[in-house]
Amino acid sequence: MFAQKKTSSDIRYLDVLVPRGLVTSGRNLLNAPVTSEGLCSLRIFLGDGIIRGFDKISYCSEKCFGLLLPRLVEPHAHIDKAFTWKDFPNLSGTYEGAMKANLEEHKNRNKSKVRSRAEKLLGLGLKNGIRAVRSHVDSFGLVGGETWDVLLEIKSEWEQKIELQLVAMVPLEYWISNEGETLAKRVSKEGGLLGGVIGPPYKKKLLRESLLNVFSLANDLGCGIDFHIDESHLDPGGGLRELLYVLDRISMDVPITCSHLSSMSLLSHKNLCFFAERLAHYNVKVVALPLTNFWLLSRHYMATPAKRPLAPINQLQKAGVTVGIGGDNVQDPWNPIGDFDPLSLIAASIPMAQVAPWQREGLATFTTGAARIMDLEWDGSFQIGSPADFILLDADSWTSALSMSPDRKVMINGAWVE
Repeated sequence: MFAQKKTSSDIRYLDVLVPRGLVTSGRNLLNAPVTSEGLCSLRIFLGDGIIRGFDKISYCSEKCFGLLLPRLVEPHAHIDKAFTWKDFPNLSGTYEGAMKANLEEHKNRNKSKVRSRAEKLLGLGLKNGIRAVRSHVDSFGLVGGETWDVLLEIKSEWEQKIELQLVAMVPLEYWISNEGETLAKRVSKEGGLLGGVIGPPYKKKLLRESLLNVFSLANDLGCGIDFHIDESHLDPGGGLRELLYVLDRISMDVPITCSHLSSMSLLSHKNLCFFAERLAHYNVKVVALPLTNFWLLSRHYMATPAKRPLAPINQLQKAGVTVGIGGDNVQDPWNPIGDFDPLSLIAASIPMAQVAPWQREGLATFTTGAARIMDLEWDGSFQIGSPADFILLDADSWTSALSMSPDRKVMINGAWVE
């Protein structure tokens, strides 16, 4: 198929299969035939790096149309610690083991190592079709400051290829300190977000004070928030309860994202629905992270867990919460595997999260929903004027695209990436 689509500096149109749910303009497409997997065959006209128009065309298997997707979004990564498993393995596979190995890695971290890891990961992301990454960054102390120095350089160097957002991850109470305020001002100036971890055991009074401080600080600086929260099977929804308690008492002017929310799925149906509606009320967005959650959580010695904590994606969407799915860790103490490939993540999420890309809400978790969480200029839908930023797959269905890794080509601003 790709032999028929030679690299050219003047690509006028593409004849392709596209997810119908991502096409949001073109009255002439209303009656375009759609396959059982929600794909329709279109001619997409290009010019000056954007989509200029659409025509519906008849699908014919002999023409070998490729499957066209927008370049995809990774809403939750850790590029500063990627590929550290080899030197700092967590062979027990536990959360505690991951934390111990992570802290050992900090003792050996330097700018050169962080740069090497981040550039390797972003290189994979570019090749695999990623256009934007939100990375949580270990930001405590001197090593944290040096890590930010490097990643801000890389953010600037890669801005024409991949948009990089950085979240400062520190203990919540750190934001109360003078050092925390200084870090927060730097993060805000660089367009980053404030972060931290909310997990058991929950010390309610301290947690509420810390949350109120972070929210006030974020409001003052106009800085978004993205927390790791309830990444556990213990005390289901414990952190979420305290988060909502504080939100009931402060008016927020900045976006809030809750990453993980794993133990929320262990709540009763009544409580789960109640909390989902409260999150929707406050426009709190959620990133589900099935790969790391399935590896780390609910571990019991010599026993396969019967319950697997994972953000309740469908129930959250039903309540009106914007949900994205992220890949999280790549070959580090928190997850020994991963290739930073959005197609691999979509494929794994089908059995793990029962999320299907041929369903509109399922596809949104990797496209429009993930883009909205990151507040990107383009949400990934296809309309006249949208960027010609695509992944072209040598596949004629979702099944063939996700059952094996197909050949792919990446287009940025109307030109193929060599």
